[in-house]
Amino acid sequence: MKMKKLGLAAIPLLLAGSASAEGGFLDGVAKVNSAVNNVVWGVPALVLLAFVGVLMTVLTKVFQVTHFGHWMKKTIGAVFSDRHVISHTADKSISQFQSLCTALAATVGTGNIVGVAGAIMVGGPGAVFWMWVMAFLGMMTNYSENVLGIYYRRKNSKGEWSGGAMYYLRDGLGAKKGCAGIGKVLAILFSVFCLVASFGIGNMTQVNSISGNMETVFGVPTWVTGLVITVLVGLVVVGGLKRIANVTEKIVPFMVILYMVGSIAIFFTHLSHIGPVFSAIFRGAFAAESAAGGIVGYGIKLAIEQGMKRGVFSNEAGLGSSVMVHSNSNVKEPVKQGMWGIFEVFADTLVVCTLTAFSILASGLVDLETGATAAEFVNHAGQTVALNKANLVSAVYNQQFGFMGSAFIAISIMLFAFSTVLGWSHYGTKACEYLLGEKRTIPYRILFVLLVFGGAVMGDNLAWDLADTFNGLMMIPNLIGVIALSGQVKRITENYIHRHLQGKKEEPMYSFFPDVQTEEEQAPDTIADL
Repeated sequence: MKMKKLGLAAIPLLLAGSASAEGGFLDGVAKVNSAVNNVVWGVPALVLLAFVGVLMTVLTKVFQVTHFGHWMKKTIGAVFSDRHVISHTADKSISQFQSLCTALAATVGTGNIVGVAGAIMVGGPGAVFWMWVMAFLGMMTNYSENVLGIYYRRKNSKGEWSGGAMYYLRDGLGAKKGCAGIGKVLAILFSVFCLVASFGIGNMTQVNSISGNMETVFGVPTWVTGLVITVLVGLVVVGGLKRIANVTEKIVPFMVILYMVGSIAIFFTHLSHIGPVFSAIFRGAFAAESAAGGIVGYGIKLAIEQGMKRGVFSNEAGLGSSVMVHSNSNVKEPVKQGMWGIFEVFADTLVVCTLTAFSILASGLVDLETGATAAEFVNHAGQTVALNKANLVSAVYNQQFGFMGSAFIAISIMLFAFSTVLGWSHYGTKACEYLLGEKRTIPYRILFVLLVFGGAVMGDNLAWDLADTFNGLMMIPNLIGVIALSGQVKRITENYIHRHLQGKKEEPMYSFFPDVQTEEEQAPDTIADL
């Protein structure tokens, strides 16, 4: 009877008691999480990611290369030639440039600094090559996600577009014969994983990076940083997507250009290192032994695994995350938004991550012959500091510019991580909307903001590992959807090419839904749609 009254509240107590007998509840959770993480971020999952990238590259006839000039002209080129791409909209949608900036806000984060450093420290210089490979393939994975996102999106009761993996899983995969059930289940799983990941990888872990760096470099207490960031995030997030987009379109270009200026400064002061650095990257990609030694072949495995894994961490191609904000774009051509997805991966990994990698490899802190990273370095104050992935890039800049270099990286991480929090707040909101309805999104945003402070003051704990796992879990249902609908992406791409590049007259493929298709056909064309 007593047990009955306790109900569900007794379950955690029973689990804790059981786990304590085997080393504690948290230890038990950590072991389970580690096992799951090894699967979702293990070799089979990375092979699946690469397979989808190859599949979409082949089906679109290597679109990222054969139409390089076209997608560059219609994305970053259009920012300077087409007012429609950057102009704010009167309805609930956002401009194409705002959708890119919000997506980049979520993807250009600590992974571009700490992630690249971690890949090089574990996998050696060769990891950079495999990061490039994953980015090349990821361009078409991200392209496909965005094409499907626009094609299967619907408007909610507020007139705001709602799109993402959950929608093309339910309405795309679910429309196939005998797949209605599996489509709905995968859509729910994706949304649950996304919702949980938004609190971890999209919030607490990012803010923890900010507070940690501010304390280390400037001596600011973590609780002070947490309080300030909580207020700033609250002011933006509670205002909804429009306010988030208005902020990110200002922050993202500034932070990317700022970081690029610092990286390019190092590049030009190390011009003599260009040959040795790139030689080490290509040589290390196929090294028989790892930087730390080991059995023959292990170096190649580490380089591939770390490069591909950190590449995905950086640009999120294949996770199905950024498509949720790309679907809010005012564009009507699915391929048009798909091309913004290509540029997103290009800018994030092939530009920003490559600059980070060059800065690290040209610094002398990594032995280009063996791939081994120095154990420590002497900073501008004459102090000997042990090197790790969290401070490697800071050490590079400290070595080059003294205290100003360390301060520069701390500010870069702050901007990168803060913008990531803003972008992920929208992803979590859309997942919450899909699972619980529009009315529940306000409580979600409030909880999201409150957890910002918790992230600032938390130490290194299980939350980081759990966030990593749930982020990876999003990938599985999403990639199933992309594979199942790969033929649809191929047809939509061919339809666009026939109409806009070959001058053929065909019925445009704007939407899966007849009412949306009709609405888009009747909408006036803009330069951005041509």
